[in-house]
Amino acid sequence: MGYIQDARQNHVKKKVEEALRSKMKQKALKECDHYTAKYAECALGRTLSVVWRCRQQAQELNDCLHQFTNDSVLEEMKKEYMLKQGEGSTRIQTA
Repeated sequence: MGYIQDARQNHVKKKVEEALRSKMKQKALKECDHYTAKYAECALGRTLSVVWRCRQQAQELNDCLHQFTNDSVLEEMKKEYMLKQGEGSTRIQTA
């Protein structure tokens, strides 16, 4: 499949993409809850020192979040969405 065909196939409306991004972020926060709690615990009661005192916890949290919030994850979500949309239109046509 060529680049243009791939782009057309994976194209989704802006509002749908925003909803998928939101869903992706929610899932990431849920999956990385442990790291979020560790960072929050370290940051508790700190102001400026949080930057260097909690650097390790922040890096762990960012690494975890990045696993679930990157372009390849979003593209997979778009493909799944398009497949579901295709299944729905097939059902309507055969009914």
